[in-house]
Amino acid sequence: MVTKVVPGLLIATQDHAQAAREACGRITKTIRDALRDRGAATVALSGGGSPIETYRLLAQETIDWNKVHFYFVDERAVPPDHARSNYAAAKAALFDPGGVPAANIHRMRGEASDLAIAAQDYDAELRDTVKSKLGGLPSLDLVVLGVGDDAHTASLFPGEPTVHVTDRLVAAVAAKGDREARLTLTPPVLENARASVVIVLGKSKHAALEQIWAAHGDIDETPGRVVRGFRGSITWVIDRAAGGMG
Repeated sequence: MVTKVVPGLLIATQDHAQAAREACGRITKTIRDALRDRGAATVALSGGGSPIETYRLLAQETIDWNKVHFYFVDERAVPPDHARSNYAAAKAALFDPGGVPAANIHRMRGEASDLAIAAQDYDAELRDTVKSKLGGLPSLDLVVLGVGDDAHTASLFPGEPTVHVTDRLVAAVAAKGDREARLTLTPPVLENARASVVIVLGKSKHAALEQIWAAHGDIDETPGRVVRGFRGSITWVIDRAAGGMG
């Protein structure tokens, strides 16, 4: 039997709707705490289907969006109005309905002709605009993450070297098969966040969670294990199916 060790707090919910409410509550509290303690908040968002309903609920919260700056965990190499753009999804679900000022949205330039330069530019933007620092590096107030069926998180994929990057905050990820090229935050900035909320929904994610939560494992095969090195608080919000209960 594989020993499981869940790093952080686990919130197991009945379904997608309850998971969205729980995640929204955690995110809202983290933002409000940052506004109370530091007068501003910095949040990095992930794409994919799992967090979208959470973002829709978050847009309805009473928060001073003028004091919240949004960044992205990763982005596909597509234009900002493309159906697969993480920015486009967040814009439709959260930024436009919530009235988030455009100046507070720091998107990755997935449409750039040279993603390596786009990664360098975003690295510089993080260092310049995220005022809270820990160990000399930006310390985001919150990172919202998901987990892929293959146990990746952000755009840190199995068998690729990106999970071992230590000298950059942002990296370009080459296309592979049907997967678009990407930009992604790297472990140094992810690990430095004050808090993270990881939203994992659906039966297809169960095996990946088991790998991530196993007491021992290989980060090259299971990049989602990068979460185990996070310095801040970690909250897992899962549904019954992802937990193997439905």
